[in-house]
Amino acid sequence: MDFAYVVRISFEADRAKAFDAFVDWLLAKHVTDVCDAGGCHGEVLLVDSGLVVEARYRFASREAFEVYERDHAPRLRVEALELLAANGCAPNAGVVFARSSGRLVGVRS
Repeated sequence: MDFAYVVRISFEADRAKAFDAFVDWLLAKHVTDVCDAGGCHGEVLLVDSGLVVEARYRFASREAFEVYERDHAPRLRVEALELLAANGCAPNAGVVFARSSGRLVGVRS
């Protein structure tokens, strides 16, 4: 059964430049990197309210996700923080990450 992982990133209103750079990076690099590191599917959602973006991923199993978390996520998270710092966002200032994961029990197309 598929396993889902969602990262919701919320930016303060005065961080539009950093938000745009972050979304560009997600689309151009990060989603592909996560899929190359074990993800089966990745998508990016721009939330209608505020400067909020979600990166949604599927993994083949919880075990595949755990391998990703252990072996690849730390490096990719550092890349995200470096990108934010290069765009004026200090750690824990102006940007909030919320992560959730769980077993995917149903999908409709």
